[in-house]
Amino acid sequence: MSTQLELGNSSVQRRLSDVVAFRRISPHLLAAIGLPLATLILLVWYWDWAVTAYEIPTTLLPRPYDAFQSLSQGIADGSLVFHTWVTLQEVVYGFVIGAAGGLLLGILIAESNYVRMALFPFLIAFQMVPKVAVAPLFIIWLGYGITSKIAIAASITFFPVVINTIAGLRSVDVATIEMLRAYRASRWQVFHRAKLRYALPYIFASLEVAIVLAVIGAIVAEFVGSSSGLGYLILQATHTLETGEIFAVLVMLSILGVLLNGLVRFFAKRALFWHESERSTSR
Repeated sequence: MSTQLELGNSSVQRRLSDVVAFRRISPHLLAAIGLPLATLILLVWYWDWAVTAYEIPTTLLPRPYDAFQSLSQGIADGSLVFHTWVTLQEVVYGFVIGAAGGLLLGILIAESNYVRMALFPFLIAFQMVPKVAVAPLFIIWLGYGITSKIAIAASITFFPVVINTIAGLRSVDVATIEMLRAYRASRWQVFHRAKLRYALPYIFASLEVAIVLAVIGAIVAEFVGSSSGLGYLILQATHTLETGEIFAVLVMLSILGVLLNGLVRFFAKRALFWHESERSTSR
């Protein structure tokens, strides 16, 4: 009998704790979902009102209904889904290659003064060149296929990861390094337990920027020369003055960017659960 009472009390306690946890999370969730949704509704309403009130031609600015109709039609016939998938591949591959290369080079530059003196000036010089100017070269070298788009997306995501990795690895407290060395920690142990830990917030901050830049790089590459992708759709719609289709593509690009950025944020929260920035945002 006592065992049944204990089980009953424990189940009641669990339910009460669930209710308390729900009450704590609920206002935050409502604000996180409700405020952006309310802002979106207001923006769409004002957009529709402005087009009607000022009698703006649809070739300049379509009504939200026209943009939504183009979006739904593109999804229904599969054309928008296909071109979104092409751009998504370019963005993901370019982001992974650029981020991996930037992380590796950032570690080498931060850990070796000789590598820094040899490569850092060329890194700055490469970044100063507008990627729109070098995009035609990538098209000439790698062709009009997906490879050239991946290369451009990787090149534009490369620099912020390099710089933030260097800054993060050099931001470690000197006293922490000296303490580890006093305990005869190896160079790898110093890097793994101190430097990399300090650098992780910098690295993930650069990855959030890099994933957005990867989308921009892929679209720029498709503008220069392509036969598929969302950038290609924008060019085609521009030639025929189909502004509704352009807005439909822009909506897909926005959704793509938000989802990819949210994915990076998901991994950042898992990796930086110990960091003050993540603990403060989860309160």
